[in-house]
Amino acid sequence: MASTNEPLQKLAVERQGGGRMPRILVVSEIRLFQESIAGLLARECGVAIVGTASPPQAPTIAAELAPDIVLLDMTRPGNLDCAKRLAELPPPTKVVAFGVGETDAEVVALAAAGVAGYLRNDAAIEDLSAVLASAMRDELLCSPRDAATLSHQVAVLSRNDHMGPAGSALSKRELQIAGLIDRGLSNKEIARQLGIQATTVKNHVHNILDKLKVHRRGEAAACLRTALRGRTQMRAGSQSLVDREPPTP
Repeated sequence: MASTNEPLQKLAVERQGGGRMPRILVVSEIRLFQESIAGLLARECGVAIVGTASPPQAPTIAAELAPDIVLLDMTRPGNLDCAKRLAELPPPTKVVAFGVGETDAEVVALAAAGVAGYLRNDAAIEDLSAVLASAMRDELLCSPRDAATLSHQVAVLSRNDHMGPAGSALSKRELQIAGLIDRGLSNKEIARQLGIQATTVKNHVHNILDKLKVHRRGEAAACLRTALRGRTQMRAGSQSLVDREPPTP
């Protein structure tokens, strides 16, 4: 019977420099999760735990400790913002998310945020070991269904590149709701935050999907994020032509 940490042991043999095991930072809002998962990883997988943190602390601590991978608890919707901040650190930090739900939109949102791997709610420690090893090889371990979902998303983004900037036809309220969708909020949570009815939010979401010609909430958020990133890069490029030096990050 294969051991729990066999994928990571194979990775250690493949890597140079004496086969060092990955250094992991565990991030969760729940301290019991932090300590339990850190202990389980150290005991069952033999990885080096460099520390634990809550999501607000994670970017600062990750920048200080420079872990190979940040293992991020995604059981709370707001933690998607943390994943984005971690993935944007210089140099970028590999993020593996755990506690991911069953919807395609969540997988698309995580991919757009730049995560290196993820685990569904029913994942076991053997699955975690395999995903960590794959992330260290810059490979994404996912099901055939999730691979099809991500492939479809690439096709959607490619199509939108030829259709002009996404979001240009959206109203201010629709842009606001799309931004909250991108943060992982449900219709009810968006309605509560904006002080409007859930049915009104549902109508706005329908209009957003229709205008962007997509079928899922996660695809709409990804399209909008791509468009906004492109505009930011265009502004930065214009400034660099004026200043003749790279814009300040």
